[in-house]
Amino acid sequence: MSFSHETIEKNITWMIVLTVLAVSVGGLVEIVPLFFQKSTTEAVKGVEPYTPLQLAGRDIYLREGCYNCHSQMVRPFRAETERYGHYSVAGEYVYDHPFQWGSKRTGPDLHRVGGRYSDDWHRLHLNNPRDVVPESNMPAYPWLATNAADASDIEAKMRALRMVGVPYTDEQIGSAKEQLAGKTEQDAMVAYLQGLGLALKNVR
Repeated sequence: MSFSHETIEKNITWMIVLTVLAVSVGGLVEIVPLFFQKSTTEAVKGVEPYTPLQLAGRDIYLREGCYNCHSQMVRPFRAETERYGHYSVAGEYVYDHPFQWGSKRTGPDLHRVGGRYSDDWHRLHLNNPRDVVPESNMPAYPWLATNAADASDIEAKMRALRMVGVPYTDEQIGSAKEQLAGKTEQDAMVAYLQGLGLALKNVR
């Protein structure tokens, strides 16, 4: 059998096999080197692992589907960096598993939101977004202010994250439940949001 372009196009099996092979090789060539570059595997200066409260807030952020409208990725284009600040770099998210980059922006990007507003502003915004942003179409999340932050599995989460490279100590894990005691889900969400994008916040 001649192995011509026409033969491949007419034989669906060969087409599938060679397509998968081409995509696999291309993917490996682009992805594997990233595992060995310091810029993608080491935290940039100022980036610390999430505190137990921030970690709980991140889980609430995911549970409530905030990522469906908000990205955490500033792209290296002038329009983006002028609006949001320094573009995102992998070293800012080495402790995120998985990271929350994305291009969906029904709402504004949250990558550099940390420290931009006060805790009270965030609480008002979560309780009723239109109190602080009249044109907002974001739903309200008033139950976060009354729900207690879940501390039942925080130690297990931190141990799991340590297995994939987050440098939590035994002392940090052991005191995690204590740090969540008496905290609400809103406290946790605000702590998470206030920690986003601080490392390169003032870099242009």
